[in-house]
Amino acid sequence: MPTMTDLPPSAPSRRPRAPRLAVAAALALLGAGLQLAATPATAQTAAAIRAAEAASPRRAGDHIVAVVNRELVTNSEVLQRVAQVEREAARSGTRAPTRDELLRSMLDQLIDDRAQLSHARETVSRIEDVELDRAVGAVAAQNQLNLAQLRERLRGEGIDYQRFRDNLRDQMLLDRVRERDVQARIRITDTDIENWLNEQRLKAGLSTELNVAQILITLPENASIAETAERRLRAVQLLQRLKAGEDFAALVREASEGSKDKGGELGLRRSDRLPDLFVDAVSPLRPGEVAPQVLRSGAGFHVLKLIERKEANLSVVQQHARHILLRPGPQLTQQAAITRLQDFKRQVEARRARFEDLAKQHSEDGSAASGGDLGWAGPGQFVPEFEQVLTALPAGAVSEPVVSRFGVHLIQLLERRSVDLDVRQQREAARSALRESKYEEAYNEWAREIRARAYVELRDPPGP
Repeated sequence: MPTMTDLPPSAPSRRPRAPRLAVAAALALLGAGLQLAATPATAQTAAAIRAAEAASPRRAGDHIVAVVNRELVTNSEVLQRVAQVEREAARSGTRAPTRDELLRSMLDQLIDDRAQLSHARETVSRIEDVELDRAVGAVAAQNQLNLAQLRERLRGEGIDYQRFRDNLRDQMLLDRVRERDVQARIRITDTDIENWLNEQRLKAGLSTELNVAQILITLPENASIAETAERRLRAVQLLQRLKAGEDFAALVREASEGSKDKGGELGLRRSDRLPDLFVDAVSPLRPGEVAPQVLRSGAGFHVLKLIERKEANLSVVQQHARHILLRPGPQLTQQAAITRLQDFKRQVEARRARFEDLAKQHSEDGSAASGGDLGWAGPGQFVPEFEQVLTALPAGAVSEPVVSRFGVHLIQLLERRSVDLDVRQQREAARSALRESKYEEAYNEWAREIRARAYVELRDPPGP
C-alpha cells in the first residue's frame, strides 16, 4: 500500500525522545560550565548595575561584555562558547569562522539568550522547588548517579550546586516560554490541512474521490456580452434560490442544461479526473454544501454541490527502535563517544552483550531505564540525521554511531510495520507536520522581537 513517508523533520527542541530541553541542557553542563547562569542586574541605574557586577561570580581577569535588561554576559562565557565551536570544527575537520567572527557571533547568541531569559522571568510563572527537584533527579538518574554522587561530581568539576540548580531553573523557564510563545504564533487552517493531505496523496499516487452535482447553464460559442450576462444572471439566481433553501435536485430538473440524471450528479470520480475548477471549488466544502460562487468554464456557468467525498487511505511506515545515547562534553569528546559506541556495536553483534543491557548501563537518554526503547514512531518523529539511518536499517540490525544535535547514538531497529490512518489520524498527522514545518520561522520571528524589545548595553568587547 502506498505510504506517507515525508513528514517534515522536527523542530530543534523536539526529538528523538530525549528529556525535556532544560534537562538535556543540564546534562551537558556537567563539566561544561554554566553558560546560561545569569546574575540579576538592572539596566535602569548605574548603581544597581555596579552592585550586580560586584555580586556576579566571575573568574579572575573576567569582565562584563554586555548588560541585557537585568542579566549580565561575561567575557568568559563568550570565550567558552568560542572554544566549544573551535573544538567541534577541529574534530569534524571543518573550517571554523575567524576568531573575530566567532566572538561576535557567540556574543550575539548570548545576548539573545539573556533577552529571552529576562522575558521568561517576567512572564512565566515561577518554577516551584518541587518541580526543580524532579528535574535535578532526572539529571542524576540519566547520569547513573544518585543525588549525593551528583553533588560530588559537580564539586569535582568546580560547579557550585546552588548555581547548578539556578541554571537548571533558568533552562526550564526558557523551555516553557519558548513553547508557549512560539506555539501561540503558529496558525493551522483547515485549508492548510487539506492542501497538505492532498500533496501527500499525490506523492503516494493516491487521489481523493468526489461526487459532485451540478446545475449547468450553457454558453454558446461566440456568445455576445449581453447573452453572457443574461446566462450568468440566470445561474446566480439559481444559486440564490438554493441558499434560500430550495432543493438542488428540483432545480436541476427545472433549469439545468446538462445531465439531469440523479439530480445532476457526476458520480464518484477521482479528483484528478475532474476539472481543477471543480476540485478547487468543492475542496473546502462538506458533503451536502453548495459552492458559494457561480463558476464559469468553457461550457458555461456551473452551480456545484458536493454530494460525497471519499478520502484515499493513507498509511505510514512505523519503526520500533532503541538506541544508546552518549553526550560529548569536556570529559568525553565526540570521537571518544563514537569509538565507545563502535565497541558496543561489536559486543552486540558478537553476542557478548545485549543491546538493552548496554543501554541501561550507559545511555544518557530518558529511555535508558527501558533498555533504550523508543517505541513505535512514524515519519518525522526523529531528527533527520537519526531517521535517515534508522530507515535504512534492516530489522534487527545495529547502525554505526550516528551524530545528531543531541549527541552520538547507536541505533537498533527492532521491527517495522505499515499502519493505515483513519481520517482523524490523517488530520492530526497533517496538523503536527505543519506545526513542525512552521516552528523555526515562528521561533526566529519571536526571538527577533524579544531582542528588539530588550535593553542592551555593550561594554568592553570580548577577547582575546
